[in-house]
Amino acid sequence: MKSPTELAQQLTRQWHNNTLRAQRLLTPEPWPLKFVIGKPTATQVLQQAASVQQHIQSWRQVSVGQVVFEHKSYRRLAETVELPSYWQINSPSEWVQACQDAAVRHEFAVLSQLISASDSCMHELLVRERSLWRHKPLNELLDTLVLAGKLTPGCAQGQPLRLLSGYGVDTKFVERHQTLLRRLLDTRFADAASEQGLLNFLDALDEKDHWLLVRPLAEGLLPFQRLRIASTELAQTALPATRILLAENERCEHLLPPLHDCIAVLGAGFDLAWLAGQALEGKQLYYWGDLDTWGLAMLARARQLRPNLQAVMMTQEIFTDYADFAVHEPQRAGRFDLSSLMASEQKLFNHLQQQEKGRLEQEFIPLERVHAEIEEQIT
Repeated sequence: MKSPTELAQQLTRQWHNNTLRAQRLLTPEPWPLKFVIGKPTATQVLQQAASVQQHIQSWRQVSVGQVVFEHKSYRRLAETVELPSYWQINSPSEWVQACQDAAVRHEFAVLSQLISASDSCMHELLVRERSLWRHKPLNELLDTLVLAGKLTPGCAQGQPLRLLSGYGVDTKFVERHQTLLRRLLDTRFADAASEQGLLNFLDALDEKDHWLLVRPLAEGLLPFQRLRIASTELAQTALPATRILLAENERCEHLLPPLHDCIAVLGAGFDLAWLAGQALEGKQLYYWGDLDTWGLAMLARARQLRPNLQAVMMTQEIFTDYADFAVHEPQRAGRFDLSSLMASEQKLFNHLQQQEKGRLEQEFIPLERVHAEIEEQIT
């Protein structure tokens, strides 16, 4: 026999189960819930009559949901006994009441307001991942939902977050709620905010230093063979070369050939906002990235900032020639604007999406081919 307290504790444990909570709050199928109470044995009825009577009375006092009683016969009793058989819970609000737990009631109240204030695509995230919003002020959570509904890819247009206007929040607000904001944007934009990083997704200038590897490809351009420079400085200070080769990964540094009047900047990844800086005006810009969907997404982003930027070795011919070195791309790039890619690059993007092994990393292209392609294309 289970008491109301025991079943209330079971219901509370179920509230803390992410899968059950999402299933019960987001879909109508599980309702109503029925929980078997259990019936006393003949020995208990005969020898523990007072306890059995107390058990029956405790269930008669339950006012949440519906307690269903049934008559049961026992051989040594002349009359049937009316016993609680199961407890029926008809709705999420009854489930929360039945838990008899203040913390659960508070979470349900907060969650109800968050669900009411958010787009339906965000509901599962909010229900499943309470750690994103628990222990935070409700008014700020509601503001975060409003903000997540307004922000769009590239909306910062290269500005720092602190300079954004029209969103009703400041930089500190975004910092405090960055994880929740990023995950909410993921629900709208197919995980792009997490894949690209929030600042890159918004095209917001990262005012924290991100150090990139700078390597001159010709003697005399810089007093160093290699050095690191913050991307914010690269946006403001012109490098002493007419031609700039931007490489996605640092690992391909050893593949680069000597090249007249050219400096390579390596390892930027999605940190591309600095390309909009005035220091790059008048430069011939080239981009070399991995042959995968992410490499083409970065190329598209770079070309949005610098429309005259030319791609190097990012062709279907290169991919086909070295397809034996291609590997599975663990997670493909989400939706992004393909319009800044050339027709051949868009075709390559679609081709890579269809491949079981659609990722060819830069360093797997042979040295001789890299030298030949760079020397031919960067003129």
